[in-house]
Amino acid sequence: MMRDQYLGLIQAISIIVPLTIAIRASNNMLMTTIPLLARYNFYFSNTLIGILSALTSLMTFLSSGLINSKLRACNRRIAFIASSAVYTVVFPLFWLSSPITIWVLSAIAGFALGFLMPNVITSASLLPDRRARERLLNIYTLSLSISLILGPAIESLILKYYGLRESFLFFTVFPILALAITPFIRFPEENVGSDAAIGTSSVLSNPGFTTAVLNIATYNVVFSFLMAFGGIYARESFNVSYSTVEILFSLFFVTSFLGRLYLSIRPAERLWPYMASAVTMTAIGVLIIALTNNPLIYAVALLILGIPHGTTYPLSVVSISRAFKPQHRNVANSLFFSFMMLIGIVTPTITGYIADLIGIRNTFIVLIPPVIIALIFLRRYVKSVDKPHD
Repeated sequence: MMRDQYLGLIQAISIIVPLTIAIRASNNMLMTTIPLLARYNFYFSNTLIGILSALTSLMTFLSSGLINSKLRACNRRIAFIASSAVYTVVFPLFWLSSPITIWVLSAIAGFALGFLMPNVITSASLLPDRRARERLLNIYTLSLSISLILGPAIESLILKYYGLRESFLFFTVFPILALAITPFIRFPEENVGSDAAIGTSSVLSNPGFTTAVLNIATYNVVFSFLMAFGGIYARESFNVSYSTVEILFSLFFVTSFLGRLYLSIRPAERLWPYMASAVTMTAIGVLIIALTNNPLIYAVALLILGIPHGTTYPLSVVSISRAFKPQHRNVANSLFFSFMMLIGIVTPTITGYIADLIGIRNTFIVLIPPVIIALIFLRRYVKSVDKPHD
């Protein structure tokens, strides 16, 4: 029995890890490079850049929350593979994008992503043994961090010799790799019986789901703004190159990786201490960014912010895995991913406009109160999943 569990874990890792790296490295490249392309090639304002970033998240929100969450396993598999193919075709077209077509391409890429990431999360949560399942979920999030270190580091090297447009061609290798792996991803077995069905209202009212959403909100508000405007802020405040911008992002994800590595080795039993610590570090990191005029101190702030980035997301997916049965996790994960995208819609739209009014630096300070408010509500719900269930 133990041997079967071990083999099942190894098999799942061999599929989920490379697939996650391929999807997340390419997606993060879009998130950080499209704003740079929009600002310095198409001369978009902060408001337009915020709306463009929000559009990608909006399309992901629609495909994940409104479509993927309602599909049965057999249809989701088809949508999953088809979306991977669409993503592979669209990605290199950013090389030829114009101020008009960049909106269309961003929308299509975001729509395809809504079918990809939730199903990878669900597949990573299917092991029956709780500790093995949570270890795999932490390894899954660890592979996210690996991709987020690898991607910016590779792009930094590319941008030393090529322009922003050409970097999309080089990164197309990641969507191609993802397309090759997608047919092997595992989907949950779903019966037609009532036990397999769960309504949206049931998911939304589940305290474990509320915990996951509030926890991710404490960080994603900052993260969405940082991905949309962090590179622009670094260039305009410190006069650094495109290559250096990507190195700074890579530094950020190094400490994210270390946080997830720790959770992979020692999965959290109680979630609240980790969640509270993450919010504290988030507030400190944002304040340092807002107060510094030194690029080295800015880099230190990114290293600090990387730690809560590393721990917040895995704690949320663990919360969902504890609160829902395997056959219900697709709906829960799809809706959770949709809420993440909702934050990605609202945050850059509002903060892009605010940044045009008061500047990017001052906008960082505006982000702190919503984070604290989310933490206050989080304390109320986390008790439901703070002790593991089997």
